[in-house]
Amino acid sequence: MELRGATALVTGTNRGIGRHFALELLARGARVYATARRPELVDVPGADVLRLDITDPASVAAAAEAAGDVDLLVNNAASTAGGNLVTGDLDAIRTTMDSNYYGTLAMIRAFAPILARNGGGAVLNVLSGVAWQTVDGNTAYAAAKSAQWGLTNGVRVELAGQGTLVAALVPGLVATTTMKEFARDAGLDLGAEAMTEPADLVRIALDGLEAGEIEILDGLAVVAKRSLSGPPRALELPTAS
Repeated sequence: MELRGATALVTGTNRGIGRHFALELLARGARVYATARRPELVDVPGADVLRLDITDPASVAAAAEAAGDVDLLVNNAASTAGGNLVTGDLDAIRTTMDSNYYGTLAMIRAFAPILARNGGGAVLNVLSGVAWQTVDGNTAYAAAKSAQWGLTNGVRVELAGQGTLVAALVPGLVATTTMKEFARDAGLDLGAEAMTEPADLVRIALDGLEAGEIEILDGLAVVAKRSLSGPPRALELPTAS
């Protein structure tokens, strides 16, 4: 997909990967709708800022009404909470699934007709390598990302007929504030070499999108994907000494 001259909507742009997506898309010559539940926190000069809660049907509908010229949808917003499936708070687990799976689905259902009218375009879903190798301490998030991977593969088939490219960005460990806080709380010693910087990840993602790739992986995610050919196993992370 050619990004120069495209019109993109990115969810969750108030920080982290989403903000870097918005900035990099602007740098590549795209128009950008930068969205967040709290738009006052969005700091993306040059973007059109919209309020959007992907778990609120009325909010999703309003965004689709306001952004009818979109030909690239980047589904980045998602809850990373939830803890473990057996011992975690059930409401938090539902929130994690609601944002990662149902929120992504709601956005695709709302914008698929818009993409079709605008020539097909593309959808890029931000997943995670824990879709393939779960992680103790946040298995709820891993399960939600597994569901989102299945969703991505499903809508790729469904939207092929309208010419919409559906791609998945599947990173391993990303050096976001959320990831660093999780590692600290879990007593994990994740060195800089084990994590991908958000800006680097976004450049990899958009290069892959422009090349027409349907799964865009970083190094750790490549290892996780290979593991699917063997017995299921957890993601092994280093423990702080």
